[in-house]
Amino acid sequence: MNILDQIIAHKYKEVEERKALYPVKLLEKSLYFETPCLSLERYLLRPDKSGVIAEIKRKSPSKGDINPYVSVERTSIGYMQAGASALSILTDSHFFGGKNEDLMIARKYNYCPILRKDFTVDEYQIVEAKSIGADAILLIAAALEPARLQQLAAFARSFGLEVLLEVHSRQELEATLCEYVTIVGVNNRNLQTFQTDVALSLELAQFIPAGITKVSESGLKSPKTLVELQEAGYNGFLIGETFMTDGRPERAAAEFIRELRQLQQRVSLEQAQS
Repeated sequence: MNILDQIIAHKYKEVEERKALYPVKLLEKSLYFETPCLSLERYLLRPDKSGVIAEIKRKSPSKGDINPYVSVERTSIGYMQAGASALSILTDSHFFGGKNEDLMIARKYNYCPILRKDFTVDEYQIVEAKSIGADAILLIAAALEPARLQQLAAFARSFGLEVLLEVHSRQELEATLCEYVTIVGVNNRNLQTFQTDVALSLELAQFIPAGITKVSESGLKSPKTLVELQEAGYNGFLIGETFMTDGRPERAAAEFIRELRQLQQRVSLEQAQS
């Protein structure tokens, strides 16, 4: 099995264990369960924000430990002060070293949209996402049959959660895009080899319908790349490792976003003069 297949196989087992430990009735008693969700899409389109979805990611299958002892409180607050549009919190424990508590801490200290970054395969995980304070979930086209993905997207929307549909090809996009999805993320990382190529986002931009908010994910290491992606129609940029490899991720994010804004101003000035 490739890495994605291993993750999904383990996730099905994990979900069954969590159902036994934390029944849905218990999740529904959460403080966050009746709290209205913040719109990730709306925040990504705000002109006063950077479009950056700043991620907290402790480790990965391809890189091993990245920043295993990160302070979620300090980093999440710092990300938002730096000008990020939203947060992404990895909650997968076995492969990425995350946990639900990381998202709950980020929720406690930040008023902003929070994406629960996990491998969603079951309705239970959507109820769980709502119970820990998430505003949006990730659905990965490569991990789900199109009909199943649509079922999960509809279920998520019934709780007010937005869906970030992650695709890796035009075929995945056309097979899975449905009425319950308003945000599409193009993952530049091949989930079978874990190699990244930003050219994929540029290639697929033309096939994402108008009215859909576009997000580029993975391998985004330079503010210049984000400006190029913006010109191709992207509104959001999910960045994790570029920040997390720094001992102070929030500091790296602040420097990155400052450079991005300077570049954006320069491009706007050049366009106005031309």
